[in-house]
Amino acid sequence: MVGRPRSPCEALLPRFYAGRDIFITGATGFMGKVLIERLLSTCPDVGKLHLLLRPKKGVAPEKRLQQLKSSQVFDLIRQNNPRQLDKLCIIPGDVSQPGLAIDAEHLKNLQDVSIVFHSAATLKFDEALPNAVDQNVLSVTRLMDICDTIPNLQALVHVSTAYSNSELTCVEEKVYTPPADLGRLLALVEAVPKPLLANITPEYIKPKPNTYTFTKAMAEEAVRCRTQRYPVAIFRPTIVISSLRHPFPGWIENLNGPSGVIAAAGKGLLHVFVRRPDARADLLPVDIAIDTLLAVAWETAVDRLPTVRVYNCSTNSNPTTWRQFETALKKHLLNYPLDACLWYPCGSGVQNRYAHKALEFLLQTIPLHIAEYIIRGLGIKMKLSLITAEQKMRAMNEVLAFFALREWKFNTDNVDKLRARLSPADAAIYNLDPKSISWDEQYYNFIRGTRKYLLKEKDENLDEARKHMNRMYYLHKGVIFFIMVLVFRLVLQNKNVRQVVYGTLRLLLSLSFAAYKNVIESI
Repeated sequence: MVGRPRSPCEALLPRFYAGRDIFITGATGFMGKVLIERLLSTCPDVGKLHLLLRPKKGVAPEKRLQQLKSSQVFDLIRQNNPRQLDKLCIIPGDVSQPGLAIDAEHLKNLQDVSIVFHSAATLKFDEALPNAVDQNVLSVTRLMDICDTIPNLQALVHVSTAYSNSELTCVEEKVYTPPADLGRLLALVEAVPKPLLANITPEYIKPKPNTYTFTKAMAEEAVRCRTQRYPVAIFRPTIVISSLRHPFPGWIENLNGPSGVIAAAGKGLLHVFVRRPDARADLLPVDIAIDTLLAVAWETAVDRLPTVRVYNCSTNSNPTTWRQFETALKKHLLNYPLDACLWYPCGSGVQNRYAHKALEFLLQTIPLHIAEYIIRGLGIKMKLSLITAEQKMRAMNEVLAFFALREWKFNTDNVDKLRARLSPADAAIYNLDPKSISWDEQYYNFIRGTRKYLLKEKDENLDEARKHMNRMYYLHKGVIFFIMVLVFRLVLQNKNVRQVVYGTLRLLLSLSFAAYKNVIESI
């Protein structure tokens, strides 16, 4: 592997970002918040951070910015250097609208931008094709139209996904031949009625398994085929989970994927999920992903390549498995239970899809529906319907199964070269090394972080949570014993079965008596 020129001993990334204005889409998302936090905390002299914000659920962009600033992710910044948050600036707009819906006045504010990070996207696997194209493909072309007007743009980094080519088992750091012609795709979603389009979508997107991976692959093609007026890179992270160290160990703020499993299992709602136990679980701490992303933008601006460079960000070099994830879940959830669990956290993963469906129906669907109707009958109000929770868990399991039943090998040469290129001072600030992960510690912090940061549960309530879980344990065992007795009694209603059971018991008693008699006589 031929390395690229190494940095001098001083930390070049903070110096590179000093005085530079940055434009970020997807700033209020999980990765977007950590991106902002790492820029403000590691680059004290960074310029303005322009954040594309749209009105959401009746909340204006200005209000959303205030909510963003009050996020837990910025606790250390508010404590150590609160003026850094004044660098956050609103760009009202929407990636799903022409021109990103940015008005002329705010376009002028982008003229001094040097770096653009594009991470806005829909993450729904079952998104309707027109919506997925609008948010994942057209958003890229709209953004690049705006980037064409920025005079001193030094780098655009498009955040894709390592699973944009999930039909392959080995994924290289390159843009693959697209699954469809980009122009024809745009014409198709524009001309074909939505009901008809929904019917033909599964066949049209083959070999892609869903509209998410399909449109992510098409977005990469949109980036590749664009005439390059400025350096561009594509960044592909795998499954992003809680942080390793920054801003806090275990920090997490979404229920997607593994964190949803932790929350649902910890509350006693999820009792079975589908996985291949020995398959690699390519889980990537969010701070390693973001530190790599910041270094990618730096290298892209410094090297100024005429073509698009792709970076696969993966933990292949330090793998963990779904069995390890499951084992850690059972171990740490008992030591750090979630508040007011509805049932004792128990259950396990299965590999067979049919067995999973059967167990899911018996252990989750039926009990939660019965519990919901009992609660309604008693007039008890709950924040979340148990039936709704069961439906969401089924959908989550479907998404997780896509990753947990397969495994991929991601080539990471470009990321490896980038990591080797950093100076020791840079490497001390920015962690690009998956080998720095201790998986048992990571899972421990992941579960504690889900409790503390995602579910907002306080550590001082842990003793009560443990007592409540112990009560749920005895209730759980009591129900199992009751069911076993009930089944046994039902079985004995059959005359033939009853004769076999009683005959077996008489035989066992006779053998026991004979053995006892022999022992007595030998004494």
